[in-house]
Amino acid sequence: MDPTHVRLDHGTAYEMKSPSSKIEMTEVGRGKPMGELLRRYWHPIGLKADAGDVPRKVRALGEDLILFRDRQGRPGLLHARCCHRGTTLYYGKVEDDGIRCCYHGWKFDTEGHCLEQPCEPDGGGFKDKVRQPWYPVEERYGLIFAYMGPPSKRPVLPRYECLENMDEGEFVEADDTSIGGGGPAIIPCNWLQHYENVVDPFHVPVLHGSFSGAQFTNMMASMPEVNFEALPGSVAVRSIRNQDDGKVFYRVTQAVFPTLRVVPNPRVAQFARVESIGWVLPIDDTSFRIYVAGRVKSAGEIGRMRSKFNGKFWWDMTEPEHQKYPGDYEAQVGQGPTTIHSEEHFGQSDRGVLMVRRMVREQLDALAAGNDPVGVSFDQNAPPIVFGAGNYIRDN
Repeated sequence: MDPTHVRLDHGTAYEMKSPSSKIEMTEVGRGKPMGELLRRYWHPIGLKADAGDVPRKVRALGEDLILFRDRQGRPGLLHARCCHRGTTLYYGKVEDDGIRCCYHGWKFDTEGHCLEQPCEPDGGGFKDKVRQPWYPVEERYGLIFAYMGPPSKRPVLPRYECLENMDEGEFVEADDTSIGGGGPAIIPCNWLQHYENVVDPFHVPVLHGSFSGAQFTNMMASMPEVNFEALPGSVAVRSIRNQDDGKVFYRVTQAVFPTLRVVPNPRVAQFARVESIGWVLPIDDTSFRIYVAGRVKSAGEIGRMRSKFNGKFWWDMTEPEHQKYPGDYEAQVGQGPTTIHSEEHFGQSDRGVLMVRRMVREQLDALAAGNDPVGVSFDQNAPPIVFGAGNYIRDN
């Protein structure tokens, strides 16, 4: 054979295979596998204060919604498009018992019942035959949660031990600025790219240590010894860092299905059980935000966990500074709107990511088989969920 015709792998980009992504795990719209799975759980869609007498835009799981609170104090979450002629209820007016559309005055209560059709004879002879699409909401931990799935499968809204049992002087504070996301409140990439980051402890001493400077504490800067553990409905990361005084810094982080990031304070303000929970809300296929609720002793304490880069907050940095001091935002958004899974090359340090994907796949299969996914409960008396996450110090 003529050696000039032997195919060689030169490693150039030209020779790359066609890219592909695991869209069954990343697409969150109705009718999509992951979208249907996520709709079997409650998700935070705003702070308690966001529901008021001024309609507020909400986008969650690819759907455009309107959040409000009628003058009787009841929160409501309706589809944005009025079921009459399709204009947005964002321009509506909140009244005593519901919200009135600006176009022709149809009024809907918090469960979408049409109360008035003022342009129709006798105030609306067919108002009982139409209903504005709506979703159930509940308030807890300073947040408003929505259930966007099939009504017959609506679970109870979970309670969590770390947010139920207060230490002395503590109270629960909620935050909607995507603490833990490393950037702005709305982050322009797929939610899974962040969720997988929760179980990647090895990026901490690199991205948050030697590369961009110590962003948390020197205790977090060293390379840890790590054990990954698959638990029912979660993946736990147990990291050990030996300290100069002979003690051991033992840290446990959990990614809890479907979107919970149970991450103890990376600034290690105390050695104790986890202080807060973050919910990664997929806004759509290519953006997400994080809602956090945690135990604090002073207002604004959660926000003080936010990273600084060379002494600056993310939004105060120039583009050259973002390039020189990247963080979670740059690393995850840098993967693209939805990462190209076919081009990944995993090592031993990526075991946690693979375990999370296996957990997601198992729950997709469970739902496809007609079973309830992990973690949903229909028991109103179910005890609060307990996590093992936290920062601990031990003798060697």
